[in-house]
Amino acid sequence: MNGHHIILASQSPRRKQLLEWAEIPFEILVQSTAETYPPDMPVPEVPVHIAREKAIAVRQKHESLHDTGNIIIAADTVVVLGNTIIGKPKDREDALDILSRLSGNKHQVITGVVLLKGGQEIAFADTTDVWFHPLTREQIAFYVDKYQPYDKAGAYAIQEWIGVVGIKSIQGDFYNVMGLPVSRVVTELNKLMGNREK
Repeated sequence: MNGHHIILASQSPRRKQLLEWAEIPFEILVQSTAETYPPDMPVPEVPVHIAREKAIAVRQKHESLHDTGNIIIAADTVVVLGNTIIGKPKDREDALDILSRLSGNKHQVITGVVLLKGGQEIAFADTTDVWFHPLTREQIAFYVDKYQPYDKAGAYAIQEWIGVVGIKSIQGDFYNVMGLPVSRVVTELNKLMGNREK
């Protein structure tokens, strides 16, 4: 990548897979953060704020990453129903409740992305609208028990069974729902590297 070293500040297997699909060479470095945000922060700003904290934490841990040859990519995804952020389910009952609320309704998936290169920062949020078919209690319980979606915001992954069976339609970037709007990430990476073409 034009002599640049790219670091993904995420343990998400889905984000790792998406960058691999985009054929971007990278390594993974992760530093745990609280993933908290000010209570009065507007919802669309929340995932960007959390992503920025992840990127900064990795850069602070590894002094060499301040060099302009390194680019850190961090991301955070939230699921929003109405104006309420739905996080990762605490347990089985919480997962059942979350999916029951999403059933038959439209929600938004917002992924915030922050790219750091030396003193430069590119930050943005990408939003995808998702509509679920009405789901039966049996369908929801089957999904939760088989797929154990406890590490996923909104208690589901679009690329799993529930996405195939339960999602009526989406408007926006499909891969954003998986956890990374990868085409826009590639565009912004090219800008940071001074490479306007793909």
